[in-house]
Amino acid sequence: MSAGNELLRAALRAEGGPLAATVGDEPAPRDGRPDHAAIAAGGPRVGQQRDAVELAVAAVREGYELHYGQPRALRIEDPDLALLAGDRLYALGLARLAAIGDLVAIVELADVIALSAQAHAEGDAELVPAAWQAGTVAIGWGRKGARR
Repeated sequence: MSAGNELLRAALRAEGGPLAATVGDEPAPRDGRPDHAAIAAGGPRVGQQRDAVELAVAAVREGYELHYGQPRALRIEDPDLALLAGDRLYALGLARLAAIGDLVAIVELADVIALSAQAHAEGDAELVPAAWQAGTVAIGWGRKGARR
């Protein structure tokens, strides 16, 4: 399991509440999916905020997986509750970025969330990995003209 997912699991357990009870006891096996949290946190743009960025991207990615795929950190059987938990993780990730003042990362992840939802609604499976790759690279390395 990625460091971002471990940070997420620890943060949810520390926060308590309903999501803490859904944190899986065993890390999900590596499944070949890109570690978007590590990609974003590994770039020079994040500076000293590596852990905060990694946790935020891991939360948003887990939210995405709860909506559309295979979550790595949480175990929620009910699809309606998984959808709500996914929304909560989107909010958690964006709030963590707001707390460190990283407006560029907030915009990038909001775009990834929107593009992913659009891709699923339109049945465009190729857009999702491209959106995640572009978004996480932009968080880590920036875009020309982007401001933090």
